[in-house]
Order: sequence, then structure tokens, then C-alpha cells
Amino acid sequence: MKIIKRDGTIVDYNPEKIRVAIQKANAEVSKKYKVSNEQIEEIINYIEELNKSRILVEDIQDIIEEKLMEIGKYELAKVYITYRYKRALVRKANTTDQSIKELIEGESEYWNSENSNKNATVVTTQRDYLAGITSTDITRRFLLPEDIVKAHDEGIIHFHDADYFAQNALTNCELINIEDMLQNGTIMNGVMIEKPHRFITACTIATQIILGVTSSTYGGATISLAHLAPFVKSSYEKYYKKYKDRGLSDKQCEEFAKQDTRKEVSDGVQTFNYQVNSMTNTNGQAPFLSVCMYLGETEEYKDELALIIEEFLKQRIVGFKNEQGVYVTPAFPKLLYVLEEDNIHKESKYWYLTELAAKCTAKRMVPDYISEKKMKEFKIDKNGEGHCYPCMGCRSFLTPYVDPETNKGKYYGRFNQGVVTINLVDVALSSGKDMDKFWKIYDERLELCHRALQARHERLSKVTSDVAPILWQYGALARLKKGESIHSLLHSGYSTISLGYAGLYECVKYMTDNSHTDNGEGKEFALKVMQRLNDKCKEWKEKEDIDYSVYGTPIESTTYKFAKCLKERFGEIKGITDRGYITNSYHVPVFEEIDAFSKLKLESEFQRLSPGGAISYVETPNLQDNLEVVLQIIQFIYDNIMYAELNTKSDYCQKCGFDGEIQIDDNLEWYCPNCGNRDHNTLNVARRTCGYIGSNFWNKGRTQEIKERVLHIDNKDDE
Repeated sequence: MKIIKRDGTIVDYNPEKIRVAIQKANAEVSKKYKVSNEQIEEIINYIEELNKSRILVEDIQDIIEEKLMEIGKYELAKVYITYRYKRALVRKANTTDQSIKELIEGESEYWNSENSNKNATVVTTQRDYLAGITSTDITRRFLLPEDIVKAHDEGIIHFHDADYFAQNALTNCELINIEDMLQNGTIMNGVMIEKPHRFITACTIATQIILGVTSSTYGGATISLAHLAPFVKSSYEKYYKKYKDRGLSDKQCEEFAKQDTRKEVSDGVQTFNYQVNSMTNTNGQAPFLSVCMYLGETEEYKDELALIIEEFLKQRIVGFKNEQGVYVTPAFPKLLYVLEEDNIHKESKYWYLTELAAKCTAKRMVPDYISEKKMKEFKIDKNGEGHCYPCMGCRSFLTPYVDPETNKGKYYGRFNQGVVTINLVDVALSSGKDMDKFWKIYDERLELCHRALQARHERLSKVTSDVAPILWQYGALARLKKGESIHSLLHSGYSTISLGYAGLYECVKYMTDNSHTDNGEGKEFALKVMQRLNDKCKEWKEKEDIDYSVYGTPIESTTYKFAKCLKERFGEIKGITDRGYITNSYHVPVFEEIDAFSKLKLESEFQRLSPGGAISYVETPNLQDNLEVVLQIIQFIYDNIMYAELNTKSDYCQKCGFDGEIQIDDNLEWYCPNCGNRDHNTLNVARRTCGYIGSNFWNKGRTQEIKERVLHIDNKDDE
């Protein structure tokens, strides 16, 4: 028999706990009101003879009270009820001590692997986590309905970022309007920052803005290098004038000014990278930043932008030095390279940048690739125009939006309100393979997600611009007046709010006995499941004027939580709940054999049904000596899928100097295959897990998922 505790966790039945509880009540009454040991055993036997597979702890306590009264022990029943009430008060008043203790003592697997880009042992991260524990506690007890909290605890849904929810000012992710802030100036900490006149100054100001913005939000942020390109031109003009004033010829001025400008671009990019990776924001980590490289965002400064992109790629190929002075792969900033007509063909003007990007991907796992061609097919605004723009952070995409003032598409300065994810596997297992029951439960769970998302929206609807001036008053997201509500920015499509989903593969596999990759019954059912998500978002949007969108959730630690909850609720089901993880979003499961091109082609159909964000990937061996294959995949992405990446390996052992793939053993422990080193502190491991690179290791479920990944391409030249 399994016991369902108040927090939703499931434990084995233990009769000793019943004995102890009744004996504690026994000790507080006189002899004539006590129950004998035999009577206690009779109560325990009665509970066990119910033959329940699972029972709520509250139901057991109700039975004990009833049995005590049946045998006339009213005084004892009264004491037991009072004891039960007092325990409930204690639980309600203090739900954080154990979490805080585990965090501080560093003994919890959860805290040590909650985020693969946070080190839970350092004080800055601990400070963020301590605040998060308090926020989560307040959220659970006061801010969310009990049924939503219960569903979250049981892994039926996941209410993301509850550790930031108590602060009603915090939004999720955004496209920072660096262009506005640099061109028109901004304010940081009460200090006016005016328009810079050199590229290196613009880079420095940009990193300060990034730190301020990411300290005022909790998700990922993205900037565009196109917004820095005008300042390359400013630097060039400054150098040109310097040499002209010295009486040099036009040709000499141009030559020397170009040399100086290229040197400044190199210095500026290096400054940017060092700043972003050495800063710590209030979330206890380096800013979760993506950098967009899209030549199509500017015509006037395209060559200047190409110069910046080239330098970013070159510096990332080199990597960043670790504590031992060895160049390793950094997690941030993530690079987003847009594929377009100007760079996708060998005869294209900027093909050299794509070749450089391929080299960078083979060495450092970035950039990721966005197809302008496919995105403009997917992202059509109300005027019928297609748009191309970057994701916010790692995979969350805005929906098309037309600025009512300009009647043109607007993306920078927009944001996401938050995410709630449905566990599709739980819907399937709860239905017992009854298709009618599946759709009924599915709709019920989607409405639960809807109410949870409404709670997020309502929390933000009370915010004024004063709570985060850099966001709402000084250009990052808006230029509102002091005291002005942000309410209008939450409606009419300016911002999005995300209905996430996870475990499509396991859901389909259980219901149809087929993978959603079968191009048959499984795939057909999967597309219906995805369409239902979109239909619901459309229905809610039309009623509320809030831009709900379907989001392929990057569940990092939650994939493990969902898997554990499913196993506790439904037992071990072969091929469904027998792993320590469930599959992210619509992805082909990591253990399924499929070639890279078939995988990308198949997943493109599902990606289109995730307008709020999704990313596909192919798992590859070391391709540094086979860049032609990388370029073939890149060109295939351009023609077939909106957003994709290549997962390579980029590790280093500090003890022996091994520069190759760090392995995982059968106990899910990382080790160096050269010297056997297992010390996480001296192993540099970088893996992409949910669209972004992590480097602080992962929980057991995610580690198992990484271990079971199959390669989608070999390392041989086509014959």
C-alpha cells in the first residue's frame, strides 16, 4: 500500500507511524480513556484489510478518529484530533526549514543539480536560492489555489519559477531593445547614460544594461548585434578624421582607419564576452544571454555587422580560459546565427561567415541556427507579412505583432509573462488507454493550466513601471511614465504567456503503441494532441486578449521530477515510466535510432505547432575535421526547419589534460576515460540539455538522458 502525503509525494505504508501517533495521544489522557495495544492493532488491521493500493494520509487519520469513537474513546479521539490540528498548524507555519538546511549544508541532490548553470555552493547563488525558497513557500500557501499546488506537486502540471512568483514585478524572458537604449540614452541606478560614440563604449554600456535587465527578470534575454553595428561606423569615422587631421591621403586614412576599427571591434567583443561571463546578476549567475547574428536586420550597416559577427565567432572558437588557463567551452552568451540568402550558398557574399559558424559549432556547440526562409513562412503577421527575429533566451519565441503606431512588425522590447507546463504522459496514463477518457482528462488538465496561467497574468497586472525602471521607464521594454501601469503591455499581443508541454513521445507511445515518429498512427495522434494545445490557446486569446502560445518546454530538472511522479503514481511501465526522465517537448526520444536529416524533417512539422518556442537538435560526434558535414546540416536546416542546433562534445579533465568526451558510467557518474578522474571540481563538462549549454552537471534523470543519447550522424565523408 502506498501513502499519498499532503505535499503530493508518495511513500510506502508504515504501520509503526499509526502506532506512534495513537500512543502519543494515549499519553495525554487518563487510564480509563486509553486504548490498549490490542485495540491499536485492530485499527491497523482494519486499515490494512481495506486492500487499498493507494490512500491519502488524511483518509487514514479520519479512519483512526472514527474507530476511536466507535469503541467509545471520545476523550482520546478529541486529543488525537487536537494533536492532528496542531501538527497541521506547524506544517502550515513553517515549510522552509528543511529546504534551507539542505541548501546550506550542500547535502541535497536537488539544490546541487537544480540548474546546470548555477553553483549552489557559492554565496551569490545561495542568496538567490534562499530568496527562492521563501518565494515558493509564499506562493504555495497564499498565492495559488490548492488544486494547482497539488497538481504541481504530483507532477500533473509544472508551475514554472515559483521561486520568483512572490515578487509580482518579475517577468520571464525578453528581447532587450538595446537599439533604443543606446541611440536615445537610458538611466541606470539614477545615472544618465547618453548615446555612446564608439563601438567599445557601446559594448560596455550594453553589458551593463544586460546585467540590469537580467537582474530585474528571471528568464533568458536576447540582444541583437545589429544594434551595435552603427557604432562600428562611428568608430571608423572617428579614426578616419584623426588621420585626415594629420594630413594623410584619403587612401591612407581609409587603410589606417580600417585597421584601427578592426582592432577596436576585437577589443569591444572581448570586453563584451569578459563582462558577460564575469558578472553575476541578482539571480546568482552570469546573465542568461543570447546574442543574435542576423545580417538581414540592417542594410545600412551590414558590413559593420558582418565584422562584429566574424569577431564573435572567432573569439568563441578560441573559447574562454578556465582556472588552469586552459581554453574551454563557455555556456554564455549563446549565439544565434540566422541563415539567409546572403550567407547560405557558397557564392553568397557572406558565405565565409557561415563557414566560420560551422567551425565554431564543431568546436564549441554554438551558434544555433535560425532559418529566415522557414521562419518567414511560420511567423505571419496580421498584414500577411512574414518576419524573422531571435528567440528570447534559449527557445521561447514571441508571436508576430504589428505596432499600431507604425503598422510594422515589432519584436525588441517585448517579453513573456511566464510558463505553465502540462505533463502529457500523465494525461495518457490517467486515461488507461481509453481514447474518450484521454480527451476528457486532457481538456480538464488544460483548463487547470489555463487557471494557473491566469494567476501569473493577474499577478503582473498590478505592476507599475516604478518596480523595475530599467525595464519599463528607460527603454529595455518600454518608456512608460513613473507610476504608470504595465497592464497595456500584457494584452493585444505585445507580450506572450506560454502553455508548455512535455512528454509527447511517451504519451503517444502509451496510447497507440507507436512512436510519434512512425509517419503513421503514432504521428497522426501526436499532431492531434499538438493541435488541441493550439486550439485552446486560440480560444483563451480570443476571450481574454492575452497572447497564449504553445511552448515546447525546456524542462531541465523537471524531466526528472515528472519521471519520478509518474513512476510513483502508475508504477513501472516498460518504455514509458522505466527511465529517470521523460522526453522534452516533441523531440524524437534520445534513444531512438534516426538519421539527422530525417529527424530535422520530421520535427519541423511539430515545431510549427509550437509557435511560443521550440528547438530541434542533432547529436553528433566530434566533427572538427569534417566541417563539410556540418555545412550540409546547416544548409538542410535553412531549407527545412526554423530553429535547430548541433550537439557536439567539448570537455576537459584538469587532472590529466584530457581534451575529449568525458564519459558516464552505469551508475550515472561522470569520469575521465583517460585517468579515471571523477571529481566534478576538476572536470569541465559542457552539454546542451534544453537548448542551452550547461556546465555545472545535472540530476540523475537528466544525466541518464545524456548517457542514452544516440548519434544522428556518423563521422565519415559521404561516399
